[in-house]
Amino acid sequence: MTFQPSLTTTAGDSQIAEFFQQSAGEWRSERRYYTLPDGETKEMVSQIQVRFLAQGCDELRHLARLHELEDDTCLTCGTEVVWNSAEALSGRTQSRGSTLFGAMGNLLYRDRGFATTKPVTALYYFTNPQTLCLRTEYKGSSFEEEIKLIGQLYRTRQTIITREGEQQMIGQYLEKRIV
Repeated sequence: MTFQPSLTTTAGDSQIAEFFQQSAGEWRSERRYYTLPDGETKEMVSQIQVRFLAQGCDELRHLARLHELEDDTCLTCGTEVVWNSAEALSGRTQSRGSTLFGAMGNLLYRDRGFATTKPVTALYYFTNPQTLCLRTEYKGSSFEEEIKLIGQLYRTRQTIITREGEQQMIGQYLEKRIV
């Protein structure tokens, strides 16, 4: 039996705000990507900074304007994520960047997607107060992500990327809080 979450209801704005606040800080992320179907793996290490954003802040107002929302203060909370990623073995830098998330209802508005620099939205829900699930779709691809807080010092993440109904990649992450 497959769990089918109700994507029309969430536990409310306070639950996503609490999750974002608990995620704030600096993290070391050890990632492993599996390319399907051949199973090729790639290991990465990232430094991630997560900052909580309160309703009405400049970043969320900017994000609302990117999405052409009528009220630029409608996003109830959000987060800014900044990362610096390198290959685990060689230490060679792979990517650096940042992204903004803003919540309203059961949607997370983003200033960019995984594979696009254009604004996207993701449906979100919680399986429990410590586990946030997201689903983002664009350009024939879907990105399903689960982020689970484990106490105050750890979190796990898993991302499954599907294109035209076929799974392309699985990313698994163990993140440890630094600050």
